[in-house]
Amino acid sequence: MSTVEKSSSAEAGKAGESQAPAVETASSQQPAAVAPAPTPAPIPVLGTTSPTSAALEPNYTIAIDDTENFQTDYTSSGSDYDSLYGSDSGSATTSLTESVKNYRYHNGRRYNAYGTQYFIPNDDVQQEQLDLFHHVFLLRLQGKLFLAPIENPQKIMDVGTGTGIWAIQVAEDFPEAAVMGNDVSPIQPNWVPPNVSFEVDDFNEPWLQTPESYDFIHSRDCHAAVSNWPEFVKNAFHILKPGGWYESQEHTVEITADDGSVPEDNILKDWVRDLSDAFERIGKTCHAHPYIDKWMEETGFINIKKQYFKLPIGTWPKDPIDKEIGAFNLVNMLDATEGFTNAVYTRVLGRGNEEVAQTIKDIRKNLKNKSFHMYFRFCVTYGQKPEEH
Repeated sequence: MSTVEKSSSAEAGKAGESQAPAVETASSQQPAAVAPAPTPAPIPVLGTTSPTSAALEPNYTIAIDDTENFQTDYTSSGSDYDSLYGSDSGSATTSLTESVKNYRYHNGRRYNAYGTQYFIPNDDVQQEQLDLFHHVFLLRLQGKLFLAPIENPQKIMDVGTGTGIWAIQVAEDFPEAAVMGNDVSPIQPNWVPPNVSFEVDDFNEPWLQTPESYDFIHSRDCHAAVSNWPEFVKNAFHILKPGGWYESQEHTVEITADDGSVPEDNILKDWVRDLSDAFERIGKTCHAHPYIDKWMEETGFINIKKQYFKLPIGTWPKDPIDKEIGAFNLVNMLDATEGFTNAVYTRVLGRGNEEVAQTIKDIRKNLKNKSFHMYFRFCVTYGQKPEEH
């Protein structure tokens, strides 16, 4: 996939200078058509084993489609929380069952059991990395959780909430708002603000929330997980109230150096190309960011804006803020390397465990190369549902 993509003026500057984001607005320029993903070859399902010990888990609900007399044999786990969403919910809910927590395991890492198979782990190691990445994003956005012009939201949805850190922090910022985060993995913490709830749900299935019930919908880093991006955007539009906002935050899967300090044949460049190829094989994409504004425009969103920000890797920038971001992002990337690579390389690309282990070691070594003035980008796109629709 390719498109003519506007870039920040800072990205054309010299390496090491402070980065100033550029704002893009939706225009009539047509990106290249996104071809339907080919039918993926069957991917082996990760094996399941029972955890050696049962950790305390927060209370959740599981979204159940009740629109066609859906039947379930789920049994209550004993929670008193039969429903966290009230009578206006578009779905029936049931207590979290043990099957959702019967995780898959592969090469010592833990993966989701519920919903669409996702090739990034959900274990404690990866959760710490996700929270560190959240910190990197906050540093880049100067402490802001979002950029959309939101005022007094009453209902907020965090799609693909992960560890729930974004949902928890936005709930603290808006204590009068009801915040719901959903994910295929029930990994969120027990102790959360009283206005936060979590739902075990697969956003690749039909969204069951009540139409026109949310003021703000947020998603971040859902690339490589979404099966149908135009449908994903339409679902957000459908459950937003008139006048509500949707914001997509996606980091790019690329290694860039404005000064050419990272050679094209370096393993870091091979790594991001391999990841992109692997996810395309299974019907996903790592490169949704060039098209999100167009998909939003086609769906009916207005007041669309897009911004790109540089995320340095390493302490090479001269600007002190960029240097701090780069330092945290280097640790983030070192922590993320195995989780991003292991299952994808072995399960999708069919590479052997020893080869993959060496590849991970080489990637980490090159990430620490102080002569590489490298970065990737963070794309924030938001738009509003018209008041009259």
